[in-house]
Formats: sequence, C-alpha cells, structure tokens
Amino acid sequence: MHRRPQAAGTPDRPFDAVLCDLDQVIRFYDTSRVTALERAAGLPEGTTEEVAYAPERDLPFLLGRITRREWVESIVRGLADRVPRTKAHELATALAEAPFRADPVVVGLLRRVRARLPLVLVTNATVDLEDDLASLGLSDLADHVVGSAGVGVAKPDRRIYEIAAERAGAAMDRCLFVDDRAENVETALACGMTTVLYREPADLQGPLGFLLPG
Repeated sequence: MHRRPQAAGTPDRPFDAVLCDLDQVIRFYDTSRVTALERAAGLPEGTTEEVAYAPERDLPFLLGRITRREWVESIVRGLADRVPRTKAHELATALAEAPFRADPVVVGLLRRVRARLPLVLVTNATVDLEDDLASLGLSDLADHVVGSAGVGVAKPDRRIYEIAAERAGAAMDRCLFVDDRAENVETALACGMTTVLYREPADLQGPLGFLLPG
C-alpha cells in the first residue's frame, strides 16, 4: 500500500472514501471455453484476449463508441491471419459471452466498508455495466458507480479519478484507490490518493483494517 500524508484534523482515519475497481478485484471471468477453443485451433493460450484487449479494439468498446457486436467483429478481423473466419468468430463470441462471478470475500468486505465510508466503483466497463452488476446481485454494493462508457473517459486518464472522487464527496488526497493494474494505481498515486495494487483479498486487510473491527 502506498500512502500520502493524512490531512490535518482526521487522525482517526487515513482516508474518507474508497474507490474500487471492478474487474479482477470484485468480478472474475471464466475463460476456460476460450482456452479450450484456442487449444483445438492450435493457438497459444491467451491469443484471443491479447487481440481483443488491444487498445485499438478494447478502448472504443469501453468508451461506448462501438457495440458488443462491433467489438466481436473487430476481434474476428484481428484473428483473421491466424485461423479461419468461422473459428475466429467462435473464439470472439466465446470471449464476449464468457460467464463471470463475484468474489464473495471481497464483496462482503466492501459491504462492511460502505457502512462506514462512501464506496465508489470506478471501472473501465461497457454500457452493459449496470445490467452486469444486477446479474451479480451487486446493484446496491456501492454508493456510486463510475464506468468508462458512462462518463466517456477511461483509466488511467486522470479525469475519471476526479469524477469518482467528486461522486464520493471526498478530496483526491482523502481517497483510497484499489486496482489490479499498475498503471491505474500509478495515476491514482499521482493524484494524491492512498493506493492498493490488488492481487488477493488479503491486500485489503491492512488498509481497511480500521473499518473492520472484529
């Protein structure tokens, strides 16, 4: 955890709001079908995700500028020189439709946090974000949800951090920011936030310990 000097007059807590990423912190995808299809097609594991999440394909989708169908087609084009189109479409569709789940440990911890401090989800996500949260039973998890497609800007652009802090009603240097990507954490740190580079639930126990008695 990286911590900025705490503001005067608040010795009891190091921050006033928690800003938390969604994917790879709360939500996790099952891409086993994609892996099986890649193996059958003779592709290295991870090829489809590498193509799909290249910035020129992924960012327009995360900013709401293209539809899911258009994103799938862009993946198909990206795989065109490696596998036949029918196989590329099967791979792209399997990735786009990969099932996901929420980590109950992290969800439980964040629900306890929200009882004490404002909680804002700040995530690079598509226009389907609200529906996805509802399907996970997490529509009420946070006080606010700041998704890239909804605000037109994506991490690690500083503007999405400013929006999230404003929604939380906290100064930038009074926020704890949790994310699994180093570049996103680095921007938060540059904004003056306390940060956690997330790898496992235990990473949250230290910085959030004062909120979780017992």
